[in-house]
Amino acid sequence: MARGESGGSRGATIVRFEEVSFGYGVKKPILQSADFTVRRGSKITIMGQNGAGKSTIFALLTGALKPDDGEIEIAHGLSVALSRQVIPREQLGFTVREFFKQVLPGPAYDIDHKIDKVLGVVNLAVAGVHERALDTFSGGQQARILLVQALIQDPDLLLLDEPTNNLDAAGIAHLTQFLKEYGKTVLVISHDAEFLNAFSDGVLYLDVRTKKVQQFVGNYDDVQKEVAAAMARDNRANALREKEIQANKDKANFFANKGGQMRLVAKRMREKADELESEMVDVRHEDKAIRPFRIPFQEGVGGEMVRIESLSIMNEGEPREIPVEVSLRRGEHLLLKGPNGIGKSTLLAGIAERKAKGVTVAPGIVIGYYRQDFSNLDFEKSVRDELAAVLERPDEQELRRIAAAFQLTGDIFHTRIGVLSEGQKALTAFARLVLLKPGLLILDEPTNHVNFRHLPVIAEALSEYEGPMILVSHVPDFVEKIRIDQQLDLEQQAAKKQKKGKK
Repeated sequence: MARGESGGSRGATIVRFEEVSFGYGVKKPILQSADFTVRRGSKITIMGQNGAGKSTIFALLTGALKPDDGEIEIAHGLSVALSRQVIPREQLGFTVREFFKQVLPGPAYDIDHKIDKVLGVVNLAVAGVHERALDTFSGGQQARILLVQALIQDPDLLLLDEPTNNLDAAGIAHLTQFLKEYGKTVLVISHDAEFLNAFSDGVLYLDVRTKKVQQFVGNYDDVQKEVAAAMARDNRANALREKEIQANKDKANFFANKGGQMRLVAKRMREKADELESEMVDVRHEDKAIRPFRIPFQEGVGGEMVRIESLSIMNEGEPREIPVEVSLRRGEHLLLKGPNGIGKSTLLAGIAERKAKGVTVAPGIVIGYYRQDFSNLDFEKSVRDELAAVLERPDEQELRRIAAAFQLTGDIFHTRIGVLSEGQKALTAFARLVLLKPGLLILDEPTNHVNFRHLPVIAEALSEYEGPMILVSHVPDFVEKIRIDQQLDLEQQAAKKQKKGKK
């Protein structure tokens, strides 16, 4: 990786990829001769299908990976900080101080002061936070900690990998405003179009088919319109060429049968057809959404399947029991609402494990649980083996059919789950639910890491699920597409109890 000039002025090029190629072995090319530049002060979105190599770009920029070929030039002295999608599993036991000390060398008292300053901005500055283990925070709180670990470094180049995952509406609004005001350079990987449109001024699109990088000016909507117009032009041009190619081939066949000098004419016609075929434009292919699917409902179960009479929430840093009255029968879908840190994920995990106090799940019910961190998947197993583990008698043809519906084909089918992209893990989790045929569906932030093109398909499948369902999601557009029969707002329930207690 080369270091260029300092490029101190706004608008100067600070990153340049020149003919960069990278792959995870010969059979897994990710980038082929990628070319693009990043200018100081720009806010750029990196887009592409799951597995296209978006996170690989970040790893190349941080030096965690080295290119197989080509040159990456980074301005001299440029500081780079990365906010990752998830906290590494081996670091979940770290305290907040230990986690931040990785990027903030220095005495503990100075680190604590800096931590308090930034955590206050994201409403996490509470007593004893420095000694608290990361795995005791909710998914949304962990997302904020990951974000703050990058922001606290005040880098020249800020790399954000799916920063809105697990964030509630207030968290997303704060992050959006911060990025609008941030005077330095930002590269963002996200599937949230509304979030991206609010601040980005350029797009790098990774084409999973060609392994190339296309660079555009404008926000997500601007790029979509530009790409659609370009595709329409290319398709029209190709249609005209195809007509001319066919006409030349027809003439060539006609003259070839005449013999004599006509064979020379036929030869020229064939050469013209070959020339036109070589001029056919390689039209950019849009990402394809996963196929429509349904999650089958467990046979032979019914009646009241879930009863919630009380639950534990976090209120002002303390756990509190609140009484509720929720009953779920076949086909009844519950939306669980509340801000980050109130205890939604803890409640879902407790229900899935049949350990939540005050919650009863009927005996014999098969529970299909979509965890936002995918920790109920075996990261050491291949996709194929993880899906097969759901079935008593795995059918190879059925496994491949379901996997293909979720774009888990080719080498991916036999790839270890631990090395998949987060988006591919999400698709594996949905494929697993299809095979499981649950009697109760529990979903914790199912939009996280998922390509936005897949979301309408997933929403339709959840809406049509015939069993009881408990859903947590901070994405209003996604929730609006799903049939919801009941809502339980934990913050409102806590406020009601507090109000009663003061009377």
